[in-house]
Amino acid sequence: MAISVHSEPFVFERAGDTLRGHLARPAAADRVPGLLLIPDVFGLSPHYRDVAARFAAEGFATLVIDLYSREGAPNLPDMAAVFACIAALPDARVLADVDAAVRALAAHPAVRGDAVGITGYCLGGQYALMAACTVESLAACVSWYGMLRYAETNARKPASPLDLAPRLRCPYLGLFGGEDALIPGADVAALRAILT
Repeated sequence: MAISVHSEPFVFERAGDTLRGHLARPAAADRVPGLLLIPDVFGLSPHYRDVAARFAAEGFATLVIDLYSREGAPNLPDMAAVFACIAALPDARVLADVDAAVRALAAHPAVRGDAVGITGYCLGGQYALMAACTVESLAACVSWYGMLRYAETNARKPASPLDLAPRLRCPYLGLFGGEDALIPGADVAALRAILT
């Protein structure tokens, strides 16, 4: 039997800023597990609204966070623009926004506040792992091919995901491609060694 899904815009506050997202949840269910979904560098798109609906059809209240709530989605015509956008995103801001989104989702009346997990794809997978190391009360994390090591650290990127990995706070599943040129096998092996 197919589960009916209800979708709606989702608005929450952090440090005086109004942040946005998209919530998809089982329509008739009460107090279901929550899932925060962090999209790739292109942001909240119809694709991620569809992914959220598919998670909702499996019984999860799924919030897709809009990492670009303040400035709007970036124009990314080529890979140089993609890498520039990633380099410009301040990790502290993103992780604080993710923390606020987790709290807002946990407080939703349709969500079991003690059962909120996190997932993300590519850039979102990187931030999902980082959040699993820094955000309290996450029940689980699934990271889809998130980068693990910065070429260099700076004020915007003070610590790579590998640097944060020893602080992992919840069960974790990392999914990586064996031939992914952006995530060397040595980095995946380093993550496995840290978590082991």
